[in-house]
Amino acid sequence: MLVAMLLGAGLWLHARGWAPARSDYPVQGLTVDSASGPIDWGTLAAQGADFAYIRAARGQGSRDTGFAHNWAAARSAGMRYGASLDFSLCRRASDQGTMFVTTVPRDNAALPPVIRLDFDPACSARPGRDTVLAELNTLVNQIEGHAGKPVLLNPSASFEQVYRIADGINRTLWLDGNFFPPDYASRPWVMWTASDMRHIEGVDGPVRWNVVTP
Repeated sequence: MLVAMLLGAGLWLHARGWAPARSDYPVQGLTVDSASGPIDWGTLAAQGADFAYIRAARGQGSRDTGFAHNWAAARSAGMRYGASLDFSLCRRASDQGTMFVTTVPRDNAALPPVIRLDFDPACSARPGRDTVLAELNTLVNQIEGHAGKPVLLNPSASFEQVYRIADGINRTLWLDGNFFPPDYASRPWVMWTASDMRHIEGVDGPVRWNVVTP
């Protein structure tokens, strides 16, 4: 039993610090929000974070309280930065788009914006696929008009299984999959959340660690 406990602890510690090899994925970064707490952006850059995606808002109705500070701090640290929105099935897409464009400054240096697609436990709505795709197209057009560049779509495996976003909207895909490259969409991904439990100096607690396909 002791050996099993020690082995489990060793695997857990390895998982906390794991990231894909730089030889396979040279460009790597993280996702942060107000829940990440105080961030030392200079330390993050020194630890090998090439970019950061910063949550701007949750679509159901709340701006991220840490967004403005994190946005300015990432830029000051010389890190590449972009904004993300958590889409909600419980609110009109046009309202979510308005919240995004009034939160995120127009910035030609910013990375393409990201729309995160996942089921929110606080939202029980499950509209049909055609409705969701129509709403998402409205949101995509609104955000792209503001940002001046195409969005990335980041569906979770469960959201993609139900709504098949990859087949319905032709935008770059960002997929999830702890430790193993994901294959749950019908098209290849360009970004991958390789771990949602990585610990890195400069941030308290785990972060989503993301890589870009070479």
